[in-house]
Amino acid sequence: MTTTVIALGGNALLRRGDPMDPAIQDRNVAEAAAAIIAAVPDGERVVVTHGNGPQVGLLALADAGRPGGIPFPLDVLDAESEGMIGYLLARHLHRIGGRQVATLLTQVVVDVDDEAFSQPTKPIGRTYARDEIQQLADRHGWRIAPEGDPEGASWRRVVASPAPRSVVEVDAVRALLDAGMIVVCAGGGGVPVAVEGDRLVGVEAVVDKDATSALLAEQLGAERLLLLTDVEAVVSGWGTPEAQPIGETTAAELESEVFVAGSMGPKVHAACSFVERTGASAAIGSLDQLALVVDGRAGTRITR
Repeated sequence: MTTTVIALGGNALLRRGDPMDPAIQDRNVAEAAAAIIAAVPDGERVVVTHGNGPQVGLLALADAGRPGGIPFPLDVLDAESEGMIGYLLARHLHRIGGRQVATLLTQVVVDVDDEAFSQPTKPIGRTYARDEIQQLADRHGWRIAPEGDPEGASWRRVVASPAPRSVVEVDAVRALLDAGMIVVCAGGGGVPVAVEGDRLVGVEAVVDKDATSALLAEQLGAERLLLLTDVEAVVSGWGTPEAQPIGETTAAELESEVFVAGSMGPKVHAACSFVERTGASAAIGSLDQLALVVDGRAGTRITR
């Protein structure tokens, strides 16, 4: 029986330009759930992961503004966003598909010596004008970076994004799949934790959900990894007159291209790593074209 891991980008659930409105996010999640149910055959083993960049940034900003309170660390906010989005996905997947759905709070082990802690690249929260975000950065001690074009008008907060080393609850995910459930897990890349002796401790970071999705897909022996976002395909020469969408390609060919670290880069690296390590296939495409991506008629399709 085929196992498919579907990773929904945070921007696919709260789209660029959307206000931080719960009703709008709920509508987008419902549309995502409908697309998944329509595209994946009955009986297929399905794991749904999701991003949390816009959501965890909103939670962090709201938490930092609490009068007289000590802000919660990012791992706790990661868990909060994982539960919030996972609940919405599970509710709509069950309503539309009629299958049992389990949402699993997922911890991911990272290395505290990962160089990502000294070079934050993971964007979270909404975009701001440079002057506005600089004021917030000065007030809260944020690291910030431009969104896409270094000279562009849009800026976001960036945080450490260490590489995932292992998924703590992978056996639980496998058991739920064996029971015939759709599993929603590894939200926002999972809650980052480090091993200290015989216990796990939270880490101040946000793990890239595509990297975690690729690792989870490998550990589950999945035949297919789908990384969905709000663009139709990976583009070669993005931002230049020679820009072209990439259709069918190999992992080696795609890895030879250069992509923005805070945007398409992590997706490309995660997809190629999964394909190279397993020999299975991966695709990067638009949530709105999920059925076509599953059929291989849209998106960027990557093989070894």
